[in-house]
Amino acid sequence: MTDAIALLIPPREKDLGGFTVKRILPFAKHRMVGPWIFFDHMGPAVFEPGKGTNVRPHPHINLATVTYLFEGHIHHRDSLGSDQVITPGAINLMVAGKGIVHSEREPLEGIDTTRQLHGLQLWHALPEADEEIDAAFFHYDAEEIPALTVEGVPVRVMMGSAYGVTSPVKTYAETLYLEARLSAGQALVLPDHVAERALYVVSGRAAVNGTPVEASHMVILNAGATVSVTTDAEAQLALIGGEPFTERHIYWNFVSSRKERIVQAKADWREGRFPKVPGDEIEFIPLPVE
Repeated sequence: MTDAIALLIPPREKDLGGFTVKRILPFAKHRMVGPWIFFDHMGPAVFEPGKGTNVRPHPHINLATVTYLFEGHIHHRDSLGSDQVITPGAINLMVAGKGIVHSEREPLEGIDTTRQLHGLQLWHALPEADEEIDAAFFHYDAEEIPALTVEGVPVRVMMGSAYGVTSPVKTYAETLYLEARLSAGQALVLPDHVAERALYVVSGRAAVNGTPVEASHMVILNAGATVSVTTDAEAQLALIGGEPFTERHIYWNFVSSRKERIVQAKADWREGRFPKVPGDEIEFIPLPVE
């Protein structure tokens, strides 16, 4: 294995009810990459007519969720009253702060047809000073996300700055998240200005400084290493990173720097003290049994 790679993380399949995801972070040997503490690869999934995404209302605290789709649609609603269908190439950024509840459903439009869903959902922890800020929701259309060509490779900078461009998506710490699509025979040198980085192969296969990395695997990159990604076939990549964070505790959908805050959140959800989601007030996901 090249000196640029500190760790290889394989996928673990998780059933979310109706479809499975490949869960990459948190991983036992490496829980965070910069502020990023959770990384799910959704699909590719095919839904028959009448079926689809059906994630009931559930809570979050002290983090922000980032949803990005390659294919398909998800209907987001939350306790702030946000009501947004996310489409391919757009970004939903939901800041939980002191607490938020949301649901992710299949849009009714087109539900009688066969549909596909493919995308990534990530969580990033909030800095300790911002953990208890007011909840917020931001949506960015696909046209707002910077797209450029680097060494002939199409790149989109979803969050943070890279290759001379800066995404408009709001950040709370030094954060990096970008996508690249390589054709056979292409190469891309990855940005190295952030302290922590990880590369995920969404599809295809790639080589990191000559070391092969298969689809659905993530490599944690060593700090300061010059990294060149090459491929002999088409490959779709996601790069995440940012500044190092202090330890975070995670339980179910709750992330915090303080264990006692998670204990409080568990009690608040169990006792129904979180706000409801307008238009989706009846169903909810119960607190997992410990």
